[in-house]
Amino acid sequence: MKKIATAGSTALAGTVALPGASGAEVHKQPGGHTFVLVHGAWHGGWCWQRVSERLRQAGHSVFTPTQTGLGERRHLMSRDITLDTFILDVANLLEMEDLGDVVLVGHSFGGCAVSGVADRMPESLRRLVYLDAMIVEPGRKPFDALPPEGVSARLKAAEASSGGLSLPASPAAAFGVTDAADAAWLERHLTAQPLSAYLSPLNVNGPIGNGLAATYIGCVEPAYAALNSSREWAKNRKGFDYVELAACHDAMVSAPDALAARLLDIAAH
Repeated sequence: MKKIATAGSTALAGTVALPGASGAEVHKQPGGHTFVLVHGAWHGGWCWQRVSERLRQAGHSVFTPTQTGLGERRHLMSRDITLDTFILDVANLLEMEDLGDVVLVGHSFGGCAVSGVADRMPESLRRLVYLDAMIVEPGRKPFDALPPEGVSARLKAAEASSGGLSLPASPAAAFGVTDAADAAWLERHLTAQPLSAYLSPLNVNGPIGNGLAATYIGCVEPAYAALNSSREWAKNRKGFDYVELAACHDAMVSAPDALAARLLDIAAH
């Protein structure tokens, strides 16, 4: 099939180049899906590079926002950042890019933003995907979803590293990434996480998922222990599909082929 060259990329004939966030281009074939991929704590939109490439090559459009205070937006670190801030980061992207029928994917802490956007903009969404994500009940705080000993350790680390402003990034091994090159790449990009986001409540009016089609992907090789309760919640939640992926918590880094294939399968149903 003939290929059409575009700035910085190649696309299959018949695809349409669309303006994307931060001036990037996305390429969507007729019948393709629109994915919005939301990162977790300490990460940024950069962490989706490998998965985004695969989804775009398959003819889908992909947006990878970075939440306030992280990644290339780390200069905006503040004690005023809350879950509402993170929800608005994503909701504003959907509005400004005129996105609809979106497959909204949230990894780890990004599950909180997915729940919030589902509550505020359900008409813009096709399906929710919680990728080894944190599930926080309405009105509760992210720290309420973690084991008490983990909360205590994180509070101490935040105080010691920044006077309680932020949580220092964990090493790549904590996310199950063991390949030396992948671990080095990951650790070069990880940034501190605003502590205040863990201390703020999830302000939603309806139930988690807001009645939308939702799938929870549990990454189980190895399982990220901090999210055991969230995985159990999803397994027993009516209206949620639960599937497992033989990959570590940071599957977008360690297993991009398998993750992209799983996302495409979910989007097709």
